[in-house]
Amino acid sequence: MSSSLLRYAIVLGLLTAMGPFAIDMYLPALPEIGRSLGAGTEAVQASLMAFFISLGVGQLVFGPLSDMFGRKLPLYVGLAVFLAGSIGCVFAPDIETLIAFRFVQGLGACAGMVIPRAVVRDLHTGTEAARLMSLLMLVFSVSPILAPLAGSFVIEAAGWRGVFWVVTVLAALGILLLALCLSETRPRHHRVESSIAGALSAYRSLLTDRQFLGLTFIGAFGIASFFAYLANSSFVLIEHYGLSPRLYSVFFSINAVSFIGVSQCTAWLAARFGFGRIVRVAVTGYAAAMVVLLAVTLAGVDQLAVLAGLLFVGYGFLGLVIPTTSVLALEDHGAVAGTASALMGTLQFVTGAVVIAVVGPFFDGTSLPMVAGITACAVIAFVLAQATLGRKRPVEVPAE
Repeated sequence: MSSSLLRYAIVLGLLTAMGPFAIDMYLPALPEIGRSLGAGTEAVQASLMAFFISLGVGQLVFGPLSDMFGRKLPLYVGLAVFLAGSIGCVFAPDIETLIAFRFVQGLGACAGMVIPRAVVRDLHTGTEAARLMSLLMLVFSVSPILAPLAGSFVIEAAGWRGVFWVVTVLAALGILLLALCLSETRPRHHRVESSIAGALSAYRSLLTDRQFLGLTFIGAFGIASFFAYLANSSFVLIEHYGLSPRLYSVFFSINAVSFIGVSQCTAWLAARFGFGRIVRVAVTGYAAAMVVLLAVTLAGVDQLAVLAGLLFVGYGFLGLVIPTTSVLALEDHGAVAGTASALMGTLQFVTGAVVIAVVGPFFDGTSLPMVAGITACAVIAFVLAQATLGRKRPVEVPAE
């Protein structure tokens, strides 16, 4: 592995993890936020949904900007907005203000979600792109593995507002990291071809590309299933199963280890079996594991061990779905990689926000609504994979 590949993976992974860190770190605090601000479960979940919506919609702006002005300048702007939103969250006096500043925070965080994927496409295609994307996800895994546990310590020491002080410091460190460690990957002669009109034209073209949309929504419903877990798991595991915030963080981290660990096999498996076959097998395994979990839950089996075991298996399969669909979706759109990455990210995060909004009202204190939401997303991803990659010849990406 070259040192430059590792450097890009570390820098891009940490920038990508900035937004998710702001989600995962405060998950153990959701029940406490509700008590502190006098808000119900749905209102507290709305602060998470607002973050997801802005994280998705904002990408439509930052993606084309990164094509027009290079990758670094929009990243600086995004990190600055994220920092400002984080400070606003620290001083939020009520749940409405917290929701508003979480929306601002998400607008800044979206730059770190969309632009690193475009940088990967600037640098590589095929299995090399899959290798870099997998390494990026390995670094990105610091968020779901460490953030909830770190959050539980911060909450214990400084309350839920301390979480937002920590992410404020991380945003400042991200700006420093961007300045010192990441070079520009979008040459000036490529930028002159990019414009607002060009971005709008690219969006129109992408929205009529069935292959792009199919792959994007396979990933979208895979991610949305995880969002359903994010929004409900702290209430289910802490209030229903009686876990402490610390134990909840450990439980959350175990699922992240499954997801990230299996994702590191993506490049090797793609080179051996092809991207299309991996996607089809992975979504089949994921859907099967979640259908079994829903069936046993409906049968009255309400045991944490069963929930933990089947989620661990399912998220392992999901770890293969996300990087492969991202690489395939962007493969034919190198000239507008930022714009394509933006549309993909927007569709995925808005899908996740809609799923949170749909599942939230059904929350009854048990795991059933959460499990049903996750399973529905997994089954939809399976159906989309059959429709998108089951036609005549699956799309395969040759190795570089």
